[in-house]
Amino acid sequence: MQNNNADMKKQEREQVVELGSDITKSEKGNIYTLTIIGQVEGHQVLPENCKTTKYEHVLPLLAGIEESDEIDGLLLLLNTVGGDIEAGLAIAEMIAGMRKPTVSLVLGGGHSIGIPLAVCTKKSFITPTASMTVHPVRMTGLVVGAPQTFRYFQRIQEQIADFVTSNSKISRADFEHYMMATGEMATDVGTILYGKEAVSSGLIDKLGGLNDALTALHKMIDRSEKNKRNGN
Repeated sequence: MQNNNADMKKQEREQVVELGSDITKSEKGNIYTLTIIGQVEGHQVLPENCKTTKYEHVLPLLAGIEESDEIDGLLLLLNTVGGDIEAGLAIAEMIAGMRKPTVSLVLGGGHSIGIPLAVCTKKSFITPTASMTVHPVRMTGLVVGAPQTFRYFQRIQEQIADFVTSNSKISRADFEHYMMATGEMATDVGTILYGKEAVSSGLIDKLGGLNDALTALHKMIDRSEKNKRNGN
């Protein structure tokens, strides 16, 4: 029995180091905390000096959280500059499709593809000092200068806009306006929204910190448990 406990503690420590995740167990419920930090890494491996969130680690982890009888809810902490579009949307779609209670908290930044990740949970929070950058799809490296390429970018932007507006209270017109604004950033197109602005725009549900996010998650877990007991 002692060996099993030691193995479990070792595994939990490894999860914190490797994935930036942790399980908190209390009378209010068992919460899995997952961080989305640095750049969301996709099909290409980023340099070792970059902090990354690897989607091939996160996707099976989310499936395990959804199926686990020992986890009652997910707390998603975000401080990301964005990254690979397909990888970020894949993670966001996984979380949006979960039945378990989910809450996100934007700390520092939830930029670019971090926006779908911030709104994919059932409730979203942002701290007053955190910021979110809304901008058009961009690509680095060799790009074929053909109409098909621009149409591809346009279709990706439409998919992102569809996801964000269906998982938040922001209107499509406002989101696209923020995305294409020219007077906000000196060297780029787009808009930077800080805490209160992100909430007033409808992009994020509420302004708050860790305690607010955990309180909301505990309430959702409590409602979920009551529904289970009532057979709903």
